[in-house]
Amino acid sequence: MRRQLHVGVLGTGRIGSLHASSLQALEGVARLTLVDADAARARAVADRLGADTVETPAGLVEAGVDALVIATPTPAHAPLLRLAADAGLPAFCEKPVALDLAALDEVTAYTERAGILVQIGFQRRFDAGYRAARDAVAGGAVGTILVLRAATHDPSPPPEHYIAESGGIFRDLHIHDFDAIRFVTGEEIVEVYADGAVRETAWFDRYEDVDTAVAVLRLAGGALAILSGTRRDALGYDVRLEVFGTSDSIVAGVDPRSPLRSVEPGAPPVGPGYRNFLERFEHAYRAELATFVECVLGGGPSACSLGEARAALVAAIAADRARHEHRPVSIEEVASAQALAG
Repeated sequence: MRRQLHVGVLGTGRIGSLHASSLQALEGVARLTLVDADAARARAVADRLGADTVETPAGLVEAGVDALVIATPTPAHAPLLRLAADAGLPAFCEKPVALDLAALDEVTAYTERAGILVQIGFQRRFDAGYRAARDAVAGGAVGTILVLRAATHDPSPPPEHYIAESGGIFRDLHIHDFDAIRFVTGEEIVEVYADGAVRETAWFDRYEDVDTAVAVLRLAGGALAILSGTRRDALGYDVRLEVFGTSDSIVAGVDPRSPLRSVEPGAPPVGPGYRNFLERFEHAYRAELATFVECVLGGGPSACSLGEARAALVAAIAADRARHEHRPVSIEEVASAQALAG
């Protein structure tokens, strides 16, 4: 009989609740135990799924779980990965793992010494459209990449308390775009220029953050990428990655629910847009957890390592520095500064 896992889920908010539901549906998972700072919320999710709860993260280890899924706010990610390492448990962790390189490098070294599997939640790597785009690039169908256009536009801003500890738009929202560009092209980002503004939600200023952002990225192979992001989109949740090459032009993220209205005469009306990231990437979220469970059971390598998380965070830090200093910032500069600081 195939082994089945007892999985502990830390955090039962929007994404944690979805992760718990996804895990429950997997053949490789026999049992779930949940924990959340809001015990009533954890109990409500557990009752719906027929799962157990404990009072503390350490209680999951005491309950004998086989793996951890970390879906808490960002400040708890690194401490909980250390908990997993101390217990010798494989862990899936939502992004970003940390908001600065020193913290990320410390927890990476800690988990590597423990020898545990860690998979990071960059779910676009598991989206059918993004994977097809990667295949087209890798297979040569696109030809030489000339330019990419990436967009992530939220339908409405997150709560203020979330923004207060998010690390800013580049570390929180666009870190997915930095990872997706690397994933699809197979190339590293080498330079970033970025800017931003508060256009609609005045309280972003309190946190030196912006609700609208743009960036220009240079890739190692010479191609350029244009990035845009907003915390408000009147038509819904809009996430796209366009790739323009010498042989083809392709896009991931355009379908009948794409929230973009054409004003050309005779253009069809736009359908109901995606309401949020959970709806847009539901299948990708389920696929990444299925992959994690298979890796735990089969002993395979991480499908998205802490090294991938580091590369995306370096790009986000470079973008933030470029916005504040109004100049292009090289990835090497950010990495070198960290090396000197360490």
